[in-house]
Amino acid sequence: MSDNKIDIFAVAKRANVSISTVSRSFNHPELVNPATRKKIDTAVRKLGYIRNRAAQTMHGIRSGTIGLVVPTIDHAIFAEVIQAFSDCVDAHGFTILIASHGYDLEREYAALRKFLEHRVDGLALIGEDHSQETYELIARQNIPAVTMWNYSEASRLSCIGADNKMAGVLAAQHLVGLGHRDIGLLFPPTKDNDRARDRRSGVQKILINAGININPDWDVESTYSIADAKSAALRLLRSPQRPSGVLCGNDVLAMGVLYAARACNMNIPEDLSVVGIGDFKGSNEVEPSLTTVRLPAREIGRLAGNYLSRSITGDLTEKQRVGCEIALIERGTCKPHYGVSR
Repeated sequence: MSDNKIDIFAVAKRANVSISTVSRSFNHPELVNPATRKKIDTAVRKLGYIRNRAAQTMHGIRSGTIGLVVPTIDHAIFAEVIQAFSDCVDAHGFTILIASHGYDLEREYAALRKFLEHRVDGLALIGEDHSQETYELIARQNIPAVTMWNYSEASRLSCIGADNKMAGVLAAQHLVGLGHRDIGLLFPPTKDNDRARDRRSGVQKILINAGININPDWDVESTYSIADAKSAALRLLRSPQRPSGVLCGNDVLAMGVLYAARACNMNIPEDLSVVGIGDFKGSNEVEPSLTTVRLPAREIGRLAGNYLSRSITGDLTEKQRVGCEIALIERGTCKPHYGVSR
């Protein structure tokens, strides 16, 4: 059969189903029997059929794509949430298009415009920090959208995530509860990053309530990079006086602290206690395993994917604001400290 005859009619004939069933399998796979979908998929593969998305969108048919914009895909921070989100929307018949903006909200806006030019059916973003232009663009286009990772009752869009301020509270309470008062902080820049800002706010609340003042030499910043975090932590640990514990804005930064401690011939947790936030893949496998606050990345991705898919298909019409449970995970990088505060 020549290429120009490989159309939806040929697929229907090969699969021995109606054209409407083939179309429904493409556009609403959840409504088609799995065995029938498998027959259609087999026919598509055998024939090499490619759907003409451009023609479909011109006639008001969904493109079958969802635009996902994340701050970075350079490390594990968003890997689990992206994978769970992708798996979920795939089960609903959608494919994701991914762009990263490097914590630059102007780049995020440009990426969203490109997605909309390609007629994506829905949009997913990370966090609550977005430019006014981005919010207005989504509103004008009247397109289903959801934000992931941070939960806020005041969210302008549907949001599915965790209370990052509480994550900071739990991390700080743990270190203070173990007797630490000489505490260092390693956080990313908080501009255009509500997750980091909320976590730091939670930490500061607990430290202030405990009467703990942070030594400026122990309050350092790093990008989300193990190498940069190690470099920042080395400056902290090589200061004339050093803290008994370091509280990190996420697990990537905490890994950098562990490497820096090793470079300084320090033992963890005997010489230094370390707490992270996130509980990313690998945090339980390092030696010693990392004490951290678990953010349920897979649950967030799955719930967000399901919500957005059902919003696109019309099954859901109301906004949702869902907060997922977080928990402190005690492992091997912390121990009680009863020394005299310097």
